[in-house]
Amino acid sequence: MLRKTRIVLAALFLIGITLLFLGIGQNWWGWMAKLQFLPSSLALNFTVIIGILLLTVLFGRVYCSIICPLGIFQDIVIWIRRTTGNRLQKRQIAHIKQLKAECSDLKPTVKQYTKRFKYLNEHKWVRYSTLVLSIVSIFVSGQMLIALIAPYSAYGRMVRTIVAMGSDSVTLPLIITGLLTLIIICLCAWLWGREYCNTVCPVGTALSLFSRFSLFRPVIDRDRCVDCGRCTCGCKANCIDFKNHTIDYSRCVGCFDCIDICRDDALHYKFTGPIKRVKEVSGADADVDKGRRSFLVTSAVVASGLVAKAQDRLHGGLAEVIKKEAPERDTRLVPFGAGSVKSFYDRCTACQLCVSACPNGVLRPSSDLEHFLQPYMSYEKGYCRPECTECSRVCPTGAIKPISVEEKQTIRIGTAHVNLDLCIAAKGQDSCDNCSYHCPTGAIRMVRQQGSQHRIPTVAEERCIGCGACENLCPSRPISAITVNGISIHHNA
Repeated sequence: MLRKTRIVLAALFLIGITLLFLGIGQNWWGWMAKLQFLPSSLALNFTVIIGILLLTVLFGRVYCSIICPLGIFQDIVIWIRRTTGNRLQKRQIAHIKQLKAECSDLKPTVKQYTKRFKYLNEHKWVRYSTLVLSIVSIFVSGQMLIALIAPYSAYGRMVRTIVAMGSDSVTLPLIITGLLTLIIICLCAWLWGREYCNTVCPVGTALSLFSRFSLFRPVIDRDRCVDCGRCTCGCKANCIDFKNHTIDYSRCVGCFDCIDICRDDALHYKFTGPIKRVKEVSGADADVDKGRRSFLVTSAVVASGLVAKAQDRLHGGLAEVIKKEAPERDTRLVPFGAGSVKSFYDRCTACQLCVSACPNGVLRPSSDLEHFLQPYMSYEKGYCRPECTECSRVCPTGAIKPISVEEKQTIRIGTAHVNLDLCIAAKGQDSCDNCSYHCPTGAIRMVRQQGSQHRIPTVAEERCIGCGACENLCPSRPISAITVNGISIHHNA
């Protein structure tokens, strides 16, 4: 019953989060993104953080098997591996029986197709080094490591790469990174089960500090256990040592598979309390003290890390419509609600959720190493419509804070600048006022040049919010005559 309940809940979360990355049902499934541990930590959403930690202390790492999309995806890969292996094993057994029936002297070689896991010691150095490096990267704004190994971001990258392959919003670096992530995750799950979660994933390691003291947990009944080893062979977390009748609860992901596998009713999920847990696993006071010190020290490091840190397209129709190129900007453009360029990139985990949610084609993943795969804004394919706040609604990390339509129209993220050498009106080729006509804030006016009959666009910088309507709708190609430079710290217009 526990395992079936876990599978149903995990399926709901996986479907909902996948639909989010497809840009479907933000109003229905958006809350699922807010429950992801690392994005909530970067957003300093202490309600969610405390809730997940309490859940872990009570029931173990059920978060990794029910809420985390990458963990659920790995479970699917493991299930496919098991199912395929079991079918091949059954075919082999049937074939061997047939051969023996035909010739009793034959001794066919039996190949092992069914996936069998085994107990492995914890890779402490790798686990805790990765966790510390992840925390340090948050301190020094080195989000590239988080973008590459964080489970929520990795899953979003995989989904975005597969679904949007070939579209303009998916860049070559994203495709390469997304496919590599998919291959690595699938290989790890196929060969070693949940080893990625228990060795590389910083969320899994952080939660393991609390799950080792969980109050409810699977427990081996020594009197009933016959040492058959089925639980160990079926444990995808490689954390059950049936010979010593112990379970490493820091790596147990709460899948409840072992309870269903045991034929002798020797495994039960029950309340045992922290004191009994210490005796079962350690068996020595020295180990208990060492575990407590490790827990307290690493928890302090984690806590300090958390606290520190369908559009309508319009064209001018005055020039041949060829593909636009992105201009060089003095300062990057980041979304309304980010607050500042630094704040945005400090919190962003490159999960691609805002990219998939953007209906205007404005957000896309960057390819430079400093902000690898983190989104930036550009207006070659569309502009940031003043009435759209989709990215601020779906961002789970607080990199883009929720804002209303009214608030958005008072925030300045950039300033438009005119290049008269490219402007059609300034050159007298035609009487164009596209930028002035489409500016939603009235920041651009057409004024007559002194000593000339031509009118040119001028920008009232204090009214410009940087939405990019002027840049996107400018008929000048391949570079627009009017472009928007970002503002490092956003402020009200």
